[in-house]
Amino acid sequence: MEKFDVHILGCGSALPTLRHSATSQVVNIREKLFMIDCGEGTQVQLRRSRLRFGRLNHIFISHLHGDHCFGLMGLISTFGMLERTADLHIYAHAELEKLLAPQLNYFCKGMTYKVVFHAIDPGEQAVIYDDRSVSVETIPLRHKLPTCGFLFREKPVPNHIIREMIDFYHIPLYLINRIKNGEDYQMEDGTVIPNARLTTPSDPPRTYAYCSDTCYLPRITEQIKGVDLLFHEATFTTSELARAKATLHSTAEQAALIAREAGVKQLMIGHFSARYEDDSLLLKEASAIFPQTILAQENLKIEL
Repeated sequence: MEKFDVHILGCGSALPTLRHSATSQVVNIREKLFMIDCGEGTQVQLRRSRLRFGRLNHIFISHLHGDHCFGLMGLISTFGMLERTADLHIYAHAELEKLLAPQLNYFCKGMTYKVVFHAIDPGEQAVIYDDRSVSVETIPLRHKLPTCGFLFREKPVPNHIIREMIDFYHIPLYLINRIKNGEDYQMEDGTVIPNARLTTPSDPPRTYAYCSDTCYLPRITEQIKGVDLLFHEATFTTSELARAKATLHSTAEQAALIAREAGVKQLMIGHFSARYEDDSLLLKEASAIFPQTILAQENLKIEL
């Protein structure tokens, strides 16, 4: 099976703590690295993860609160000192380019690579990235600033060839890719060998949804229905429901309700408030509704 991993670099909310770093994740799909959010200290966490800097070419920023983007300038500068040459693509609200452009002009003159900004509309569901391996689409969320989540959809891979059958029927090499993609094989005497005899089905494509920061928003369940893994913010417990409503954040219970309604396979909660010294309180609350819940934590890697 091709690689599809989610690496947690940071899962805390706005106030820094000694237990949690600011929000950032890396999704590794077939050795292509995609970063989601880039809070303060992300580049240190990236080194701890032992992920290869050179394979990170795309960064997706959910919204322009500092705990989700204050790490960008440091990371961009570090890439420059490493003499990076590949373009770095950043997908975010258009305001981010206006904010970073003066800093880039002052601190990063003469860099060996380009930073390419892609303006996105957080209020619109749209595919913002697409290649042969994966597509990424926005999930409109509701927060104090324009905010969106991201849905990663792996592309299907061709069927697996059965080498013994290829040898048995003496199938020419130039037909292998056609057979992998579903074609039958016709022998010289006209006999048709069905594709199902020559191949085994490929693994089903995997999906990952990232939803942070947001208030409780049941409408997103249609877009994320059945995903393999859902990351949903759980900033507070239900005892702080009034605070959650005031700040347009979610409780652990609400994250679990979203997961249950969407029928996801696994829920990961994060973006924990600094007020909690014991994250198990949040896990207990969510698990009571959706048992397939895990806690995000720094340096955690989930293999899909």
